[in-house]
Amino acid sequence: MTTITIPAPSVSVTRGAPRVRPLPALTARRLALTVRSPRSLLVPLLPPVLFALVVAPALADSVAPPGHRTAYMTFFCLATAGLLIPLNCMFSGIGVLLDRQHGAMRELLVAPIPRSSIVTGNLVAAMGITTLQLVVLIGASVLRGADYQASARVIWFVAGAGLLIVVTYGIAEILSTRLTSVEEYTAALPAVAIVPFFFGGSLYPITALPGWLEAAAKVLPLTHALALFRFALTSDRGRALHNIWGMSNDVAMAALSLGVLAAYGFLAIIGAIRLFTKAGRS
Repeated sequence: MTTITIPAPSVSVTRGAPRVRPLPALTARRLALTVRSPRSLLVPLLPPVLFALVVAPALADSVAPPGHRTAYMTFFCLATAGLLIPLNCMFSGIGVLLDRQHGAMRELLVAPIPRSSIVTGNLVAAMGITTLQLVVLIGASVLRGADYQASARVIWFVAGAGLLIVVTYGIAEILSTRLTSVEEYTAALPAVAIVPFFFGGSLYPITALPGWLEAAAKVLPLTHALALFRFALTSDRGRALHNIWGMSNDVAMAALSLGVLAAYGFLAIIGAIRLFTKAGRS
């Protein structure tokens, strides 16, 4: 009897397959949901153009002392940056809430990707749109006559704006996870995005506030962000920072305010990720 041996086919096992990087795809997805058409991209850019070309010059002509029109325009446009950032980030949170209720968020929650990457992708998308708004605001205000001091200190503006976006978007994600309806979210929006604008040194120094309100204003992230904006792009020599810290070293005060923003940003985004992950398991 003859035995015939048939060799077993070799099976190639691929190891070390490339890991999928979900962040770019999730960021692109959020941008696609936010900017569905050229018109939907144009709408977020209208407020900075309106403030820079119409509101700031009108206020400067009405209330600025003689010879201080340009300085007031610059002051007000930087205050506008402190309003646009929270508003845009908070409105981005509405999109996340709707996505969870009516969109494809449920499918994403069962996908083999880290849930933290979903929050991070949403943050990067919000940061991109908000950055575009700030560029338009600064550019339009320069065309209208604002005078910014271009120097190496601009890095304080970039860092302060970036961290303020992280702080306010982290809060937006937390609210979109905790609240169950758009109506509840919309009711909470003014308290986060608008009320601090009137107490954070936007339109007047925080020293003009009553003592207890001045102390409360020093805790607000917006107060530190606006102080950094003015230190970076104007010639006020750290006056807004001095109103917070009372020190004489401008760079040290700027570093302290940046540290406060970084702490707020860390707490907000970590809290958002943990709440989002916990809600996805339930």
